[in-house]
Amino acid sequence: MKSSYSKFLCAVVLAMSLISCKKYLDVTPDNVGTIDYAFRNRNEAENYLFTCYSTLQKFQYPWLDAGFATSGEIVYPGPTEITDNQGVNPVGFNIIRGTQTASNPGLNYWDGAEGGEAVFKAIRRCNTMLENINKPIDLGDSEKRRWIAEVKFLKAYYHFYLFRMYGPIPITDVNLPITSSTEEVKVKRKPVDSVVNYMVHLIDEAAPDLPIQIQNQMQELGRITSVIALSVKAQILMTAASPLFNGNPDYAGFSNKDGQQLFSQQVDPKKWDLAADACAKALDACTRAGLSLHTFIPTANMPSNLPDSLKRVLTLQTAVTEKWEINSELIWAINPVYGYGKQERAMPRLTPASAANLVAQGTFAVPIAEQELFYTENGLPIDEDKTWDYRNRYALRTSANADRFYVHNGYETVNAHFKREPRFYSSIAFDGGVWYGNGVLNDPSNALYVQARGTSGIAGPKDVSHLNISGYWPKKLVNYLTTYDRDITWVDFHYPLMRLSDLYLMYAEALNEQGKAYGEVLPYIDKVRQRAGIPGVAESWTSALSTNPSKYTSKTGLRQIIHQERRIELAFETVPGWDLRRWKELQSVMSKPMQGWSIYDEQPVNYYRARTLFVPVFNTKDYLWPIKSNNLPVNTNLVQNPYW
Repeated sequence: MKSSYSKFLCAVVLAMSLISCKKYLDVTPDNVGTIDYAFRNRNEAENYLFTCYSTLQKFQYPWLDAGFATSGEIVYPGPTEITDNQGVNPVGFNIIRGTQTASNPGLNYWDGAEGGEAVFKAIRRCNTMLENINKPIDLGDSEKRRWIAEVKFLKAYYHFYLFRMYGPIPITDVNLPITSSTEEVKVKRKPVDSVVNYMVHLIDEAAPDLPIQIQNQMQELGRITSVIALSVKAQILMTAASPLFNGNPDYAGFSNKDGQQLFSQQVDPKKWDLAADACAKALDACTRAGLSLHTFIPTANMPSNLPDSLKRVLTLQTAVTEKWEINSELIWAINPVYGYGKQERAMPRLTPASAANLVAQGTFAVPIAEQELFYTENGLPIDEDKTWDYRNRYALRTSANADRFYVHNGYETVNAHFKREPRFYSSIAFDGGVWYGNGVLNDPSNALYVQARGTSGIAGPKDVSHLNISGYWPKKLVNYLTTYDRDITWVDFHYPLMRLSDLYLMYAEALNEQGKAYGEVLPYIDKVRQRAGIPGVAESWTSALSTNPSKYTSKTGLRQIIHQERRIELAFETVPGWDLRRWKELQSVMSKPMQGWSIYDEQPVNYYRARTLFVPVFNTKDYLWPIKSNNLPVNTNLVQNPYW
């Protein structure tokens, strides 16, 4: 892998030498001599291929992904609450605090400013690659076809990245000649359906020439396969079929200056047919490639009597953090040189030595509302389970011996932390919650646990540069093998872009939206629930425990179940934030204050008082990003997104 990435790093330098000074969009090449040199032989052309991938590597920082930073799953200290961001650019987190403007948009992926990457430049590199691929005379035909297919996929994906943020975007199919006039460079936006058709067409062209699997993982892991391509095609068509883009009345009258309508106002149910078909084909490709839902296998240094409850938690944790090479459900992940090395943002301090050596910031905070999204141990929402005391969920309770693998034995915490599904314990760290790992693997009964209350708590506030403002951490984003004591020893992983469980739940959603009988839909949800250690949908809701036993039998009720299932299963993986946008449900999430515990208080009775961290700002206009306003007088063919 090092050999591959030495080429990659050289290629990044080359890519930077090709950055255009053009305004509007980067659609014209500007250094023909350098481009000719880049394609003089196979080796130089391969370096340029890696420049086409290079923008993917820059997506490795989750706080710069709108699906992560603006979803409400994670909140970050405000500027008056923290003195040192220590490498985190908070611009994305601040958007839901009301900082977004058209004059200087945060996470500006159109221009590449304020935390964003100029994705149009990445598309231009792909076009340059395709336009010059025939120049190296020592490049074989089969390898050339594969490279072309990879670059076509990357073009489609980069367009998709922009599409999710901006909606109707210009299609950048070819680079314009360097002799293009100013008027020729003034491109305009294309209708939503045209953009979707273009992306799908590129992937359809690419998929047949891509390998099903990467055989040489040491050299090529992270390069595109046909399984990745078909899975992303399904994701694109799911997005296109969803309410944000399928007959959205909020965008009635949104058109180019020539009157071309950019959003169709007719809801087209056939889009769900296309999405369902794409999901089915992607799942078939996954099966042929040998993918399956991940199961944790205890290592030799673990006790032979590792409890089933901890095995389940580790299965769910390592579905994200297991090495890509042996993770059977990982379809696609970000593959930077050193893996996902940002775990300190999600990690509490667990030992006195770590509290005395503030290396891990732990500033990614999970609000109470996100914690309450997870099911009970019976696989039901906490307000639909008759056996779960929803009204008294904040009442104090002391953990008993039977709880010791989830909540530290004898620790006083709240009812909300008991009798929850395994994904709750694998995904969220909380005051009193057991943390198996961090170098302590020999005795599960004496595993480390979080002590978060007040300034005397190990994981509690120490100074304002290491502040978790809610009292909850996204445990899912930390490898259980990572240790933080006097110092941190990272065990990195590759941050998922697509897992098999995501695809199962997409297929279930598409089938339900097609109007299929629930009997056809439930098996794909139940595959995910079974791995999570909870009963299937029908079993959970028809049991005597449910307050709404017929919920899953209607299309609307089953939609609610699927949406919650996706938000739980894929929490903190950027996916739910994009889901909430395409469903037009993010405004509902943002209509309530973000809350956390009273973290500075020592006593449980005071600590467990919900406090408002801030009131989010989100309106209809925030579903799409604004184009930076100073682009509009320069390119008079561009129109701004509605309400900005």
